[in-house]
Amino acid sequence: MGLKIKIYLTDDEDCKYMGIGVLWLLEEIGRTGSLRMAANNLDIAYSKGYSMITRAEENLGRPLIVRKKGGRMREGSSLTPFARSFIALYRDFQQEVKDRAEEPYARFNEALDKLMKESDDNGGSSV
Repeated sequence: MGLKIKIYLTDDEDCKYMGIGVLWLLEEIGRTGSLRMAANNLDIAYSKGYSMITRAEENLGRPLIVRKKGGRMREGSSLTPFARSFIALYRDFQQEVKDRAEEPYARFNEALDKLMKESDDNGGSSV
């Protein structure tokens, strides 16, 4: 048995705007210099990627990418200094939450093991 934690930031209507997918998209934009290429590399539609970034920007009230139009390739995006700092901050936050969950999860596992042994001792049946 293992523990998997998904962490999202939500708006006032409880709609997700930041999670691991947006984080990966921002990191990929930083690597490729292109929202289109980043979305393609993550196997999501460009329009979905664009929407994810726009939603995060609207909720944070800050631009995350600088969109470049025109030129020969007609594409290009770069991360804002805010986005670079936000990525690091969010990664650290996510890791801290996961690290802190290990202790209560260990206590849960111990209690579950005890409960299962007690159930076995009392003639409980397994599924």
